[in-house]
Amino acid sequence: MRLLLFLAVTTLSALERPGVEFKIYQFPANQIPMIDGKANDWAQVPASYAIGMDQLKDTVHNSRINKKDLDVTVKVGWVKGLNRLYFLYEATDDYWDFRRADRHNDIFELVVDGDLSGGPLISSLHPHKDLDKGEAFQTFHGVHAQNYHIFTPAPDRDWAFVWGCQPWIKELPWANAAYDYNFKHGESGKLTLEFWITPFDYAPLEGPARAVVSQLTENKIIGMSWAVLDYDDVDAKDNEAFWNLSHKTSMFGNASDLVAFRLMPLEPKNQKPIAAHWTFQVLDYDRRAVAFQDKSTGQITAHKWHFGDGETSTEQHPVHIYKAAGEYIVTLEIEGPAGKSRWTKVRDVVMK
Repeated sequence: MRLLLFLAVTTLSALERPGVEFKIYQFPANQIPMIDGKANDWAQVPASYAIGMDQLKDTVHNSRINKKDLDVTVKVGWVKGLNRLYFLYEATDDYWDFRRADRHNDIFELVVDGDLSGGPLISSLHPHKDLDKGEAFQTFHGVHAQNYHIFTPAPDRDWAFVWGCQPWIKELPWANAAYDYNFKHGESGKLTLEFWITPFDYAPLEGPARAVVSQLTENKIIGMSWAVLDYDDVDAKDNEAFWNLSHKTSMFGNASDLVAFRLMPLEPKNQKPIAAHWTFQVLDYDRRAVAFQDKSTGQITAHKWHFGDGETSTEQHPVHIYKAAGEYIVTLEIEGPAGKSRWTKVRDVVMK
């Protein structure tokens, strides 16, 4: 226990802004946001999850916050069972700059480290300085943590470029995005950007076949930060501001300079006081041995399993031996102070 606590503390201490932890809202599985550029699906997210300009710092130009010039709010969400991060980006700018086709564009730059591996993630910061630049890029850049330059907006072009060797991660089925705005280049107005991405512990150059997706689970801490690059002149060589959440410019290329984000459980309003659920695993097909695992939530005082063959059990996590082949209907009944609940799987448990 002490070792686990030590590892958790040392891992978090490697992130920027010690003592600061942002929250990632858990959407119920039946309320997954639709990626349509509308904010309607996010109305359920409490205000405490919103991250605004007061949390950002311009670490390049030392600009002061002026919400009449630029005002940004970001909310982040997830869905249990899906290894995706959902984002709602709402920004009001007095000058939207997106005429040119290069990187000179108002940008939301997002960096994600799904397993807190930390350390440099761009080839120019590779620890082995004598490594060939091409090899450093192809084997290292964006592999263990990813950097997305998201254009705001992105007319007639990809919605983002991935600053790394794996541009495939910005395409379906790994990501998706949608915008809503009605201004032209050089005008003021509000932009709503809605998107999701898949974080990777390992995202190689050659594609998804050997990639390792970051596993997102309740209460897990991930590393993340973003920067808002504000351009206000199509002919300017550089951005006017680099507002970033880490308060450290190098967050763009070093995962140790990110900030702690926690994948939150469901809000109480979305939780049932008691809800039955379960999974199973066949331990031995020849013996027809099946292990059942209770995944129910709430305060539970009693379990009763019906295995579909006339046999029952009151254990929480029973192992059952089926005597005959069959396709079984299995039910778990639970009860507690808040009432009763049951969950059935129809012919999932098949013995031959």
